[in-house]
Parts: sequence; structure tokens; C-alpha cells
Amino acid sequence: MTESRTIAKIETRGLNFYYGATQALQGINIAIHPQQITALIGPSGCGKSTFLRTLNRMNELIPHTRIEGMVTLDGQDIYQPAMDVVSLRQRVGMVFQRPNPFPKSIFENVAFGPKVFGIHSKNDIEGRVEQSLKSVSMWPEVSDRLHHSALGLMLGQQQLLCIARVLAVQPEVILMDEPCSALDPLATLRVEELMQELKRNYTIVIVTHNMQQAARTSDRTGFFLLGELLEYGPTSDLFTRPKDQRTENYITGRYG
Repeated sequence: MTESRTIAKIETRGLNFYYGATQALQGINIAIHPQQITALIGPSGCGKSTFLRTLNRMNELIPHTRIEGMVTLDGQDIYQPAMDVVSLRQRVGMVFQRPNPFPKSIFENVAFGPKVFGIHSKNDIEGRVEQSLKSVSMWPEVSDRLHHSALGLMLGQQQLLCIARVLAVQPEVILMDEPCSALDPLATLRVEELMQELKRNYTIVIVTHNMQQAARTSDRTGFFLLGELLEYGPTSDLFTRPKDQRTENYITGRYG
């Protein structure tokens, strides 16, 4: 199931992952294409989110875990000892399931990352904040209250702010772990429309339980089951001509 290495932004080969003695991922081979949206679907507990976190080494924050195989970003092994993990997580940002704005102002939420990465010029910081908020279409509604608490925003706005916070450090890849699961339909639509805009400049990988969302938004889809990647390919093919009977059972509601 591995595809051409020459066009992959991220690629995994023989990826196994363990929580203690429990194997959560088994032999994952996948090539994630640049400037596309890749959706990962499958039942709860099948390894989707675990896999997503291997792409920027977030699983290392969990005790007693280990990984085998290879994960590359632009052909570079991200698990090699010389890899700067802070720099990696700047290049491969993550948006979580529930909005998690810092208990700070809207401005300080977006400015946080650039400051951490050494940008201290007032003009540069203000420019990053403005551009990031414009990128998520929030600037008109918050430009006059940048110094108000981010916790006062509606839930959908908070999630857009968290995406703006990721964009402010100028990543190359954006990982999204069920980013719409806590949002109402209108806020979900807004995030989905934003994803289509962002893929012009970013590679996006999204975990979702919403198969309609995967079908609407993604270019390619991978189906996970019991820690294995059973099928991966163009979204239209996977949903209309699945190669594995278990994939068809899942997308038609007969499994999971």
C-alpha cells in the first residue's frame, strides 16, 4: 500500500507502535501527499489518533510507549536521534479534538508560538497575529477585541483560534484529531471550508469519525481497523469502490 516516495510529504514504513506490551499499530505503510487533505477513518480504538501522534512524536509524552519502523518528513527520519523535536512540532502542528485556547487574550494565544520560536519584534508579532487570524477568516470579528480573553469566544471560534495559533508558527503539515467533534453543524462547516483553503499551502491529515466529512473534504482516505491500515487511496475510490470487504462493511454501516 506504500505509494511513490518521490511525492510523499510524510511517509511511514513498517510502523509498529506499543503502549507497554500492547501493540496499537501494526506495520503501517502510507505515503501522505503534499497540499492534500488525508482523512483517517475507522472505529473507535482502531489506532487512528495514535497514528496521527506518531507523525510529530506526540506519543513520546506518554510513558512506556515505543515505536518501530520509520516515519519520514520530506525524506528525513523524524525519529533519528539528531532530530530537534521542538522544530519538528513547529513544522508539523496539531489541532486537538476539543478547542484548547490558553487562558490568555486572543492576541497572546496566536502570538505565543512565534515568541517561543524567537520572534520578538512587535511589528513582526503583530503581523503574524493578523495574518493568522485572517487565514482562518476571524480577523473581522475579533480585530477590535484582540486583548479580550480567548475563553470568551464561542466554541467554534475557539477552534478556529487554535488553528490560527498553529498557523502562526508557519508549519508545513497540520494534524487534526477530530477537530469538529465538539462543534455544531455551522461551526463544522466553517472548519471544513477553512481546510479547503488551507490545503493550498499546507498538507493536512485529519482523523474523523464522520464519514460524510471524510468524503466531503479529503483527497485521500485511509481505513484503520484493529491497529492496521486496511485500505488507503483516493477518497472517491475508497467510498465507491472499496477493495476490502471490511472497508465496505464499515462505510455502509454494517461494521463499527
